[in-house]
This record gives sequence, C-alpha cells and structure tokens, in this order.
Amino acid sequence: MQETDSGQSGLIHAFVLDGSGGSRQISFGDLAGLQLAANESVWLHWDRSQRQAQDWLRVKSGLSTFACDVLLEENTRPRMLALPQEELLLFLRGVNLNPEAEPEDMVSLRVFADRQRVISLRLRPLRSTEVVIRLLTEGRGPKSASELLLYLAEAMTDRVDDLVTQLAERIDVEEERLEASERYAPEHDSMLSLRRQAASLRRFLLPQRELYGQLTRNRLSWFADDDTEYWNELSNRLIRYLEELDMVRERVNLVLESEHRRLSERMNRTMYLIAILTGFFLPLSFLTGLLGINVGGIPGAEFPYGFVVACVLIGGIALLQWWILRRMRWL
Repeated sequence: MQETDSGQSGLIHAFVLDGSGGSRQISFGDLAGLQLAANESVWLHWDRSQRQAQDWLRVKSGLSTFACDVLLEENTRPRMLALPQEELLLFLRGVNLNPEAEPEDMVSLRVFADRQRVISLRLRPLRSTEVVIRLLTEGRGPKSASELLLYLAEAMTDRVDDLVTQLAERIDVEEERLEASERYAPEHDSMLSLRRQAASLRRFLLPQRELYGQLTRNRLSWFADDDTEYWNELSNRLIRYLEELDMVRERVNLVLESEHRRLSERMNRTMYLIAILTGFFLPLSFLTGLLGINVGGIPGAEFPYGFVVACVLIGGIALLQWWILRRMRWL
C-alpha cells in the first residue's frame, strides 16, 4: 500500500474502515468532504515532523488546543489521557526496527481516538502499522475504531515479544558456553550491553502495561463487548515480558559474577602456587647463598667429601620441607 501524499501534506496513510474487516484508501484531498456511514470509521496516520500535518491537526482536525499540544510534545512516555465526550489520547511505544537503530530506542506512536476516528502520529517509521495495513488490505483487519486501537497495540506488543526472546536466547548461549568450558570468558561489554537493553525496554514497558490496565478498567461505550478482555490479555503479556526482562538482568549479573568468581579463584590458585614455591626454595636459596660466600674458614672446605655432604644436606632439607607441606595438606 503506497503512502498518501506524505511529502506534500504529511499524511502517510488514510483508510476508511468498512466495518467488515476491509477498508478503502483515501487521499489528503478527500478529507475535507469526508462523510462516514454509521458502520464506518476513519484512520489517519501522519508524520508529525511535517509542518503541514501539524497545521492540519491544529486547524482542521477539530481537536482541542490541549489535545494538539499534548500530541505534538517533543518527549512523551506511555500513558493514557481521557478527554471529554469519551475521547482518548494514547501514547504507545514500539520496538525500533529501522536500519542502524537500537531496538531498545523505542519508537513513539501518539493516538487520538473517538467513536469513528483514529488519528495517529509518528516521527520514525513503525513496522506495526504496516502489519495492520496488510490485514486491512486482505479484508481481515479491524472493523471499528476500538478494534483498530487493539490491533495497533497488539502488533507493537508482538514486536516486543520477538526482542525479549532474542535477549533471552543470547543469555542462554552465554550460560551454556560458560558451563561447557572452564576457560570461556564472556565479553563484559556484550553482557553490559545486554543488561542495558533489558533495562531500557523495561523503562517503557512498565508504564505501557499500566496503560493497558487502565483501558481494561475504564471501558468506554464505543468499545466492543470483548475489547476489555483483549486489553487485559495484552496487559498480562506485558507483565510476562517485564518478568522475563528482570530475569535477563539477573542472569546477566549471575554470568558476570560467575566470571568474576572464576577469575578470583584462578588468581588465588596462582598466588597459592607462587607462595608454596617461594616457601619451598627460600631455605635452599639461603643455604646455597651462604655456602657460596667466597671467604676462608667455611666448614668442610678442606674435607674431600664436603661438597657431597652439602648436597645431601640440601636434599635432606628439601625432603623435610616436602614432608611438612604434605602433612599440613598444603600440597
């Protein structure tokens, strides 16, 4: 499905939902005289960075100044605002799947919704809207404005599922390698990056889960009968993702702690071995140094077997040290 006059008007897509899962696409010029039947609703998807889109929103959309100001805020977090006449403002976050982008740098989708209108605004491309558009094209899409909100939220949640699964699989691989080889050392930068991604995702998913909970509790008259159940299911899914992200962070900490413990044990064994060797050779070094002094009067200097006796003495001391260290279980 091609974008509608995006370069000229800021309108990316415009669809009239027919109430049966299908839709027809309209252009920016059709908006002024658009008349909806009782079973129809309209979805307008805008690029909020375009000046023309901002002007249309403030002048021709019929939204209040407050609603326009909130929709065009520079920075937002996931939340829901209830407006008069059963209108809603929703601020959702989705996984950033754009090229050369970090997935945890989540994309914002701002939505105004009432009984027959859904106006959504984005700054960067969002794959979740493409999923909904494909379903509408196939005739299997949302039938009303309330269902459209659900479809958008569900598509964004599915992207989160994929990313959380990838993070869990990465830590699985690191744990398996750590258990399989004593010499394997996980990359600290990679582990810290994994923990940072989990923390960033959790930062946005927690308020989004609260948003879904609010929609579960605050049912509007234009919601379908089973919408509350679907919002509750999305809320439960996000709770599970949040738990998995917490588990990923804990598992990363365990991997880092395990590697730190291995390094400490390896260092302790090395220092222990060095201490044993030093203690073993210190008396022998003392005797050889003492006997090596080039002065007269050294005991046994005139005795023909003095060197042999000295060697036997040094060997006996070495055996005595070995026996003492074994008895003390240091070796």
